[in-house]
Amino acid sequence: MGSAEPKEPGRPDFFNEYWKRSRLCGQVGEDAIGEEIRVNGWVRRRRDLGGILFIELWDHSGLVQVVFNPDLKPDAPDVHRRGGDLRSEYCLAVRGKVTRRPEGTENPALATGKVEIVAEDFLLLSSSEPLPFEVGDATDKVDENLRLTYRYLDLRRERMQHNLRVRSKLYSFTRNYLESNAFVEIETPMLTKATPEGARDYLVPSRVNPGTFYALPQSPQLFKQILMISGFDRYYQIVKCFRDEDLRADRQPEFTQVDLEMSYIVEDDVMTMIEGYMKGLFKTILSEDIPTPFRRVDYWDAIDLYGSDKPDLRIPLELVDLGPVFREASFEPFRKILENGGVVRALPLPGGASLSRKEISDIEEKTKKWGASGLGVFQCKENDLKGPLVKFMNEEERDRLKTIGGLKDGDALFVVADSSRLKACTVLGTLRLELGKTRGLIDESAWKFLWVVHFPMFEWSEEERRWSAMHHPFTSPVLEQLDGMETSPGNILARAYDVVLNGNEVGGGSIRIHDSAVQRKVFSLLGIGEEQARERFGFFLDALSYGTPPHGGIALGVDRLAMLLCGGQSIRDVMAFPKTQKAQCLLSKAPDVVEDARLAELHIECIPVED
Repeated sequence: MGSAEPKEPGRPDFFNEYWKRSRLCGQVGEDAIGEEIRVNGWVRRRRDLGGILFIELWDHSGLVQVVFNPDLKPDAPDVHRRGGDLRSEYCLAVRGKVTRRPEGTENPALATGKVEIVAEDFLLLSSSEPLPFEVGDATDKVDENLRLTYRYLDLRRERMQHNLRVRSKLYSFTRNYLESNAFVEIETPMLTKATPEGARDYLVPSRVNPGTFYALPQSPQLFKQILMISGFDRYYQIVKCFRDEDLRADRQPEFTQVDLEMSYIVEDDVMTMIEGYMKGLFKTILSEDIPTPFRRVDYWDAIDLYGSDKPDLRIPLELVDLGPVFREASFEPFRKILENGGVVRALPLPGGASLSRKEISDIEEKTKKWGASGLGVFQCKENDLKGPLVKFMNEEERDRLKTIGGLKDGDALFVVADSSRLKACTVLGTLRLELGKTRGLIDESAWKFLWVVHFPMFEWSEEERRWSAMHHPFTSPVLEQLDGMETSPGNILARAYDVVLNGNEVGGGSIRIHDSAVQRKVFSLLGIGEEQARERFGFFLDALSYGTPPHGGIALGVDRLAMLLCGGQSIRDVMAFPKTQKAQCLLSKAPDVVEDARLAELHIECIPVED
């Protein structure tokens, strides 16, 4: 249409200053009434009422209504005729006069809802193919894979525009806050050395060094510690990291973190810095006043109380220990589990006596899928204890159960007994989350931060029959416990800390090992001998031997944090071009095969595999 349009003197049929916008679509307000303006954007919706055509023109600032009415502009009837050819997502430049909408036609849902632009002329900048889906509020219901294939259309939605602009504000606030606290932004390498610890690395072949590979970093961990050895004192970076692991809603093969490290500090210094950051961030973006300091909970207390090391404190339910009830009880199965070092834990549910047999049966099936061998259920109805296990308990035991379990009339109590304290608690912790969601117990308007501290330093891997680091092998143990590392490694605590928000771990860090002798001792316990340690981490161990200050830091997950700030359910909601759960980019079709010649140049040969 562009070149075929009738051309008035001085009216170009291409985009230049004549057509350049004088206002953003979403900023055409009552102050512009009577003004001749130019707007640029996309046709979001159109309504043809016969003699009059209405379109909503959209840009990143919002929508404005444009009307093509030959009665209002009798000297330009061709504008109305050409306007009839416009379709959704055509890109336009429009010139016209701002007028007040007729009484009764205002749209209070729009910032521009009291005005409209009477089109005097327009230029079609670009037409659009028929859309694979309509762009708008209902796009959320479109299959996500289709939206990711046409991500450029999906990103035109106001919600996605909002999310990515919130993310941009997060970056801006982060840099301002950290630099005002004397942090220096330093970039660390993207092509680095593969490390066998942790998740799988993404490997990059080296053409100039045949047979060797770089790894994309899972974290800048060693480099940021070396920066502390180098005397930079306070470092930060908003950095891309990569992990070749199975994906879920809050994980991607590439992700972004706010990474920081500080010298000559203890745990309180890092926590105070992050509390100030979160307080300022939520005030800047959401105008929310976050109370500080955050509550601190030891790892095992979090497991015992909430069945999770990232508990959602918005759910007003806590686990209870029923050991005192069953340790000398007549119900033998529970008594035997306790005698052999196991636990009996329970989750009280206020109002749970109203649950039907079908609902209880469904809960029992779910807990078995989560790892429980069985679930005991008690209901208190008219102050009378009901449930299959009641017949095995005497009156004193039933009264003790109600007292210790906090069981009131109308409540229910879910009980798990297991030889593993961790398993029993985590099953009930998962049930706690499930009930919190299904029974509407979560205050969706609340922001509940906490620190989980004093994690175990090591965890035993039954599969590999060895100890592994719960965080990473550069985390410092609690120094007072160093002497017991060889004799009772399972009891050693780490100087590690996670910051948790509404059941999401949004950051994790630790005080690091700065003594090379302690680092060697940790490596030895993890089964990493001197030769292996030199091979894997030699450059770092060398640096550690040249006067290392005490230091520590933390990494905050930008994607998760942005998701929570935007009220999203998946980190894909706050990433411009995310991957699917198969680690594919549906837009660019990556990963893809490459020509044999390029593989030969890299000294790589692909081995065919069956589907």
